[in-house]
Amino acid sequence: MKILNKYRFSIGLIALLLLVLPSCEEVLNEPALNRTFNVEIDYTISENMVRPLIGVYADFYSRGWETIPLIAVRGDDVNAGGLGDQQPFADTDQFIYDQAYWMYNSLWQLNFNDIYTGKTAIQQIELYREAGAPDALADQYIAEVNTLNAFLLFHLTRVWGDMLIPRTADPTDLLVAELSTKDEVMQYISELMDESIPNLPTIHPADRTDVPGGVNRYTALAVKAMAEQELRNYQAVANATSEIINSGVYQLEPDFYELFKLKGKLNRENLLELQYSDYGQGSGDANFHLYAFYGPQGWDPAVEGIGGGWGFFEPSLKFIRFMLDRGESVRLETSVLFTDRGIAEFQDEYPNLPDFVSNTTRDGDVINDYARALFASGKHYLPSNQITPGRTGYGNNKNYTCIRYAEILLMHAEAVLRGASSSAISADDAINLVRARAGMPEITGATLQDVVDEKFAELATEWGVRYYDLIRWEMYDELNYDGRTFTPDKIYLPYPQNQVDQLPVLDKG
Repeated sequence: MKILNKYRFSIGLIALLLLVLPSCEEVLNEPALNRTFNVEIDYTISENMVRPLIGVYADFYSRGWETIPLIAVRGDDVNAGGLGDQQPFADTDQFIYDQAYWMYNSLWQLNFNDIYTGKTAIQQIELYREAGAPDALADQYIAEVNTLNAFLLFHLTRVWGDMLIPRTADPTDLLVAELSTKDEVMQYISELMDESIPNLPTIHPADRTDVPGGVNRYTALAVKAMAEQELRNYQAVANATSEIINSGVYQLEPDFYELFKLKGKLNRENLLELQYSDYGQGSGDANFHLYAFYGPQGWDPAVEGIGGGWGFFEPSLKFIRFMLDRGESVRLETSVLFTDRGIAEFQDEYPNLPDFVSNTTRDGDVINDYARALFASGKHYLPSNQITPGRTGYGNNKNYTCIRYAEILLMHAEAVLRGASSSAISADDAINLVRARAGMPEITGATLQDVVDEKFAELATEWGVRYYDLIRWEMYDELNYDGRTFTPDKIYLPYPQNQVDQLPVLDKG
């Protein structure tokens, strides 16, 4: 019997999916980013069960440009660019919080919206199952959705602490829900990943032909490890990261610089990334992340006509000095776009600067001085000569990495140094794999401070890893730099005023 239902969903153009999912071509063959529409669904057509899953991925990839910087800005590795129209963003970097600031509400709302999109998709997948779709495939798709939802919830609770856990597909249930502690949320995430892990594929995301770049068993293990790390359950972290390492599915990209360029798209190092594409064409349909937020306001690109950025996000002088003191080369060059004005800030301290400390990148783009910041973020930079001819937006066609194998190795090293046993490699070996790629000498007898330093060097400006590590390590003094004053009562942002007005449980008086 034919089973029909109305299904509201949003879908994005995903180039690789167009190639491998001809059954979806009719839905996906026209510009549809963030399009919402109603269609009648025949749940007896089992091969269409992938459609709600594709919609979930499309929404996941359409992260608001403001959300990730807000997650990341409070660490000592990064500063908010000043002299702009986003003063509350700059204030947040100084641990001065404005509960009514629109960015706070946007991060909350977008993450919750996508979580509920996922839960609605699960309901649709279950309807396909009831109509005869294969159980194993339904279980896999649900596990994929739950992994993406767990990643979103993970960041919500790191930013705000006590959090609401969406347990149904009905958002109005939040009106009567109770707050869970951060630890309870992390435990929920870990257990959700335990349910998901057995149902997920084990091949690298780049090798998937059904949903290229989709999550796998090791993505879920990584999310579990991240949650257990917040719980300080280091044996669980070691167990999860050991399985990832022993799988042999992942490896470090040999060229750290190119890892954050086009070569980084679906790279063997990446466990999870936001995917974008211009489909190799200089005009027409495209999906882009708005990287302008991170880019320099002023530059002379090697390829004329490529637009610049907004200058709101810069690596800190503290980070640059740390890297120069360590003798770092490729990681510093990759992480920082230098202006002459920025170089002048530390040139007297370091009279013998390496050649790459220049306002001209190795790809020939010249970073001019601009008022808002001294530096721009190199990890969010795509050289103008890698932009598809005809496209002009800053960073167009660059993917956004979420979880890298290097982070897994360093999480593993910390867990072992915290007393956990490993079934994979030693802490020294894990750290030295990361250091070798960066051209740094081997160390022996690694300490926790070595992990602290290596994560600073390797993961600066990425997803707030540095800030949340310092909080977990209770190294609060590190956040008192360049005139900032941090106290433990500033760990979490205040709940957005718009949400407090709607959800009384958030109003703690």
